Amino acid sequence: MSRQSKEQFTENNGSVYDDGHHDTPQELGWLSNDDNHEPEPEYIAGMPSADALTPSDRYLELFEDVQSQYIFEDSKTFADCAPKYDPVDILILYRKLTRRSQDFSLHQFVKDHFHLPEESHNYAHDENEKRTLRQHIDALWPIMIRDPQSYHPNTSLLPLPKPYVVPGGRFTEVYYWDSYFSMLGLAESGNLDLIKNMTDNFAWLIEKYGHIPNGNRTYYLSRSQPPVFALMVELCESVNIVGSEQYLPYLISEYHYWMDGSGSLNAHQAFRHVVKMSDGSMLNRYWDDRDTPRDESWREDIETASSSNRPAKEVFRDLRAGAASGWDYSSRWLRDPTRLASIRTTQYIPIDLNALLYKLEVTIATLAEKAGETLTARAWEKKAKERLTAINRWLWDEENGVFRDYDWCRQQFGLFSAAAPVTLFTGLATPEQAARIAQQINEQLLAPGGLLTTTIESGEQWDKPNAWAPLQWMAIQGLKKYGHFDLAEEIAIRWLTTVNKVFKENHKLVEKYNVMNESNAHGGGGEYPLQDGFGWTNGVTRCLISEYGHLLNK
Repeated sequence: MSRQSKEQFTENNGSVYDDGHHDTPQELGWLSNDDNHEPEPEYIAGMPSADALTPSDRYLELFEDVQSQYIFEDSKTFADCAPKYDPVDILILYRKLTRRSQDFSLHQFVKDHFHLPEESHNYAHDENEKRTLRQHIDALWPIMIRDPQSYHPNTSLLPLPKPYVVPGGRFTEVYYWDSYFSMLGLAESGNLDLIKNMTDNFAWLIEKYGHIPNGNRTYYLSRSQPPVFALMVELCESVNIVGSEQYLPYLISEYHYWMDGSGSLNAHQAFRHVVKMSDGSMLNRYWDDRDTPRDESWREDIETASSSNRPAKEVFRDLRAGAASGWDYSSRWLRDPTRLASIRTTQYIPIDLNALLYKLEVTIATLAEKAGETLTARAWEKKAKERLTAINRWLWDEENGVFRDYDWCRQQFGLFSAAAPVTLFTGLATPEQAARIAQQINEQLLAPGGLLTTTIESGEQWDKPNAWAPLQWMAIQGLKKYGHFDLAEEIAIRWLTTVNKVFKENHKLVEKYNVMNESNAHGGGGEYPLQDGFGWTNGVTRCLISEYGHLLNK
């Protein structure tokens, strides 16, 4: 797989228009460094190892035929199928049959040679059971636990050593940043052993693969998600799961994954997740090491790229990086909010990602100090301070009093969104900054049913009118940290009212909510239908009920 090993930006940058004009890399100021390639990541440089092959790697034209012929409505279904015997033999047989048989049925072939993924569980309860919202959530945890022994060889699922919780619906594997918010609810429900198991699983993934993948599927190995492992370790500490220092080497390894290649960059250059700014400071972006359609959204990515005037590989890369952000998809990453094909994720420096990496650096310093490694602690405190300086230099919009993403190619701010309160959650804002952010949250993002994701109504699921549990949690906790208790309480009550209303009407929790429509609060938009379950909604809601539930009837 080829890709430019470094990207270099000069001040002579042009604009990109997807409606008929595509600036060349030279026009944009991106310079190829073909004579000085950085080494490719190990699992990208050549063919992946056998246990890391994605379904598209394994099945080649069979995979593409299944996807392009709509054998399954959801592209993810075949990506999650398990072969009934050796995949190589299945592919050989497929090639023979398609050459020799004129009445070949691809649908029947898949049925004969693959196990379909597990059926989605029913996450709703019988209305006659009369469960409270709290009781419903506690009853869901056992349904959402997956046993590490339930594993088919040669499937896309990456086996984990210990039990874990999945989000629900079509998402039958563990997801990185989802898991932290589920773990909050597990802690509130008293499932401490499961919290320890999941934290250990993520440490194991770092040791085995060098990072925590988006999820435990082979097709997620080329990217990660928002780095919340430090928050998981902190959660373990808060519920008295002893030995948090044991995770220190894994936290450091995760940091090095995000900073890979930073030592060889010049100003205005980027490599993988790192961007070196004109003042020499380092900030981070989302990235995926592949530039092909996602296995789990193959048809959708092909369609999106076909409607762009950019090279397809650029679009695929930005779609994948958008998935790594967890905000897949949002006007945050789009040059034209009405067109997903205008996505430019890799050209944005996200405020939430850098706030979480600041938290990672601070956590490493804290644990090093606790372990008696004073010099190590001082070194990591210095890294955190340098990142904080860079965040304030490049991501703070003084005129409007908010943190924003930064388009480092066009050298301009991105949108104000619910990513900004992550700076309060991680504690990097000053009290003065926090007060100004709180004001903008109140004026721009506070909706009748909770906190809006963005102010843009694009049709993408991480935009208005949708709201998501993790963003509610980080905003509420961040506002409380800076003493803005009334606004935090208002968001919590509005959110709980929304979730409880849908629960009373449909006896379930869902992935996202429409907080602008009080008569129909089911979220929408995006690539797939609204999913039931739902891990992070359960976790955040379970915690907020304990703190604010008594206020719901006021």
